[in-house]
Amino acid sequence: MDQFLQNIINGVQLGSIYVLIALGYTMVYGVLRLINFAHSDVFMVGAYMGYFASRWLKVKQQTTVWAGLVQLLPVLLISMTVCVVLGLVIERLAYKPLRRAPRLTALITAIGISLFLEGMAQLPFVFGVDPKFYPEILPSGPEATLHLGNLTVSQNQLVLVITAFLLMGILWFIVQRTKMGKAMRAVSHDFDAAALMGINTDAVISFTFGLGAALAAAGGVLFGALTFKSILPLMGVQMGIKAFVAAVVGGIGSIPGAMLGGLLMGLSESFVKGAPHIKLGSYDFDPSRWVDALAFLILIVVLLVRPAGLLGKNAPEKV
Repeated sequence: MDQFLQNIINGVQLGSIYVLIALGYTMVYGVLRLINFAHSDVFMVGAYMGYFASRWLKVKQQTTVWAGLVQLLPVLLISMTVCVVLGLVIERLAYKPLRRAPRLTALITAIGISLFLEGMAQLPFVFGVDPKFYPEILPSGPEATLHLGNLTVSQNQLVLVITAFLLMGILWFIVQRTKMGKAMRAVSHDFDAAALMGINTDAVISFTFGLGAALAAAGGVLFGALTFKSILPLMGVQMGIKAFVAAVVGGIGSIPGAMLGGLLMGLSESFVKGAPHIKLGSYDFDPSRWVDALAFLILIVVLLVRPAGLLGKNAPEKV
């Protein structure tokens, strides 16, 4: 039972990062019917911006979690701001000229932007190919670990999950309670009708790209600063694929679906990593070696049962 609950704690931590990335995929698809494959690289740029911001601000490990949060907050804001600008530039230069082009053209452009960002990031005068390591920000060690019976929860895990859920709450408020959120829902429901009703669809699309980029950047900083510590130029590839799968599993275009899919993905990975070895005669089967294939197995199973995803709705193509 303790192992089961520990897997849930670890899964929610990982799933929270998937959710932050998946929300960008699902929001852009919702308003533009575009799969923005460059979104995973915005996540990577966000992680690097957080790293450089932490170096610039001379961030160092604090003895209390509150002092650590005071240092982490400006790092998050700087990274999110830079990535909002990056998201707006990508939308304005790469996608806006193709607004009326066939979807395949926009999809190929998205792949091209993704490859461009990954290639640029590996150049020596940009980020380089060597890993970079985030400084410790929050307290670490036994004194920074909460013990709930046989369960252990680090302060890094708590801060990451609380921050991610706080950002999800802010997103929910924007989408459900603000004028721009109402416009986003209208554009997502019917793009042309929203334009005829006087909604500035260009502004809505730009806002959506910026909002998604900010969430991806936050995911990158939380990934680098509180989870894996080291970052690489190609770190967005695998994380982006899994987050995209999470968005599809939840029902791409559905914000609650992206949240559900991301958490489901994180929990599934955690349980597979924590599964015991299975002895098949002389063969020792290690389930954790198959963790990367799990995303696609979940995708296949869910789409066979619900082609629109767990919370998605079947929408016939308009002709």
